[in-house]
Parts: sequence; C-alpha cells; structure tokens
Amino acid sequence: MRKAIGIDLGGTNIKGVLIDEQGKILHQTRKATVGEEDGVWQQNVKALYQEIQNFDPDSQIQVGLSAPGLANETNSCINFLPNRLPGLEQLDWSTFLGKETYVLNDAHAALVAEASFGVMRGMKNAILLTLGTGVGGGLLLDGKLYQGLAQMAGHIGHSAIQSGMDDLSILGIPGSLEYAIGNYSIAKRSQGTYQSTYELLEAYQRGETFAKWMWLDMMRTLSLAICSLANIFSPEAVVLSGGLTHAGDSLFVPLQDFVDRYEFRPNGKQTKIIKAQFEDFSGAIGAAAFALKKT
Repeated sequence: MRKAIGIDLGGTNIKGVLIDEQGKILHQTRKATVGEEDGVWQQNVKALYQEIQNFDPDSQIQVGLSAPGLANETNSCINFLPNRLPGLEQLDWSTFLGKETYVLNDAHAALVAEASFGVMRGMKNAILLTLGTGVGGGLLLDGKLYQGLAQMAGHIGHSAIQSGMDDLSILGIPGSLEYAIGNYSIAKRSQGTYQSTYELLEAYQRGETFAKWMWLDMMRTLSLAICSLANIFSPEAVVLSGGLTHAGDSLFVPLQDFVDRYEFRPNGKQTKIIKAQFEDFSGAIGAAAFALKKT
C-alpha cells in the first residue's frame, strides 16, 4: 500500500503525518516553528521530516507540504507570501529535503484532506471555508482542487460583503467577509468590548444584548456569503472548518436559519452546510493526500 508524508507549516507549529492511501494516520508529530528567522524554521521542518522518515524509511514514500501563500504552477514551492516566514518564497522543497515534494496552499490542503478522506469524499463540487483569524477557502470543482490563475483561487474571505466600508482586507478589498467575521477584527468591530471571537461567543451565550447582536449579524453575513457562493457555483455542500466551528450549535443553528431564509432552492435544491472532519492536522493530511494524487 502506498504511503505519504504530509507537512503543514504554520506560524506557530509545524505538523507532520504519515498516512496510507486509505487515509489512515500511521504516525503524527509536531514541532514549534520557533520564530520566523530565516534559516531557523527551515531546519525545524527538516528535523520533523527526518523524524517521520526514521519512523518509516521506505524510499517510495511520497511527500507533500502545505504552507500559507500561493504555490507556483508546478506546486514545487511557495511563490508569493510577503512579510511572513522569511526564506519561504521560492524555496525549492525537493532540493531542501532531498526528496521530491509537492507544495500547496494551506487552505487548499485542508480541502484536499476533506475531499480525499473526509466529509467531501465522493462529492464532485463543494466549497471549503476556513473560519479563524481570517477567512480562507478552497474550491472542489468536478472532483478536483481548483487552484486557478497564480494558484490563488479560494480567497473567499476577500470577497466584498459591504463595499462602502473603509476597512480594507490584506488584498485591498473594502468591506470583506474576512473583516466582517474574522477574529483579527473583533476588537475594532466591538469598539474594544471583546478582544477575541471566543470572548464574544462567551458573552453571546450569557445572553448579553450587544454580543447577541454582533454574533447574529456575523451569522447573517456568513449566510449571505454562503448563499452567494451557492448561486455562483451550485455546490453539493459548503464545509466549514477552523476555530469558529468550535462554537457548535451557536454557529450552525442561527447560520442555518439565515441560509433557510436567503438560499434560492429551485426544485428543492439545497446546499448542505457541514462541519469539516479534520481539524488540527488537516493541512498535513491534505498535503500527504495531494502528494499521493500527484503520483
């Protein structure tokens, strides 16, 4: 049975898995990224890779790596990621690790994990939204990850929801979905009342009026984004992943209520809203699955 190593490079942690072609995790590990100094974090990635390789030294094992940023057209490196992780852009991972390595965006990797072994398995058309500090995403079209021109497809968080707003996303979009529901903007949107989505959620669950208004407005905004995506792509499902999904029913119940109100459903067509199966190691699992598909 074929096997693959998947590595997920994050700003805080580097995660690694060894999986077989059925998606069974044979080994998993993690290391701290330990700062963003050029040369330091790269060696931590190599040490993690070597740990997994020592666990199973089979020379036929494939390797995939997920990271923030945009991959190049051949998925051999991250081509574009300004102002983060110095040394990542243009780093040829196959040369660095001494083994052919397939590289893709971290949100794309999360989608590949779900499409290969998770809740999207068997679907032809579906959308993934990652809800956390910001909002990322990925598109499964005709059974394949759609990366698009410059590999930047899926930046759903940078779609405009309220275009008249002055606040710009990091891609320069005013009134973006990411600003409207992302953790990074909570303090500003609440005028300093809440410092994180977690604090807002706790206040919402206590029944605080301002928190209830903020939270439900976020759910309505997210529902409009989902219904817009359904109108454009007509997917079988929209899969939600990331820290915001830990809110459970506080997220999914009001969100579904709003979607029920706004979604266009000709002939009973309805887009499923599903929580992702994989969480912490989704990027690593998706990177390994991507490597298996490439070979």
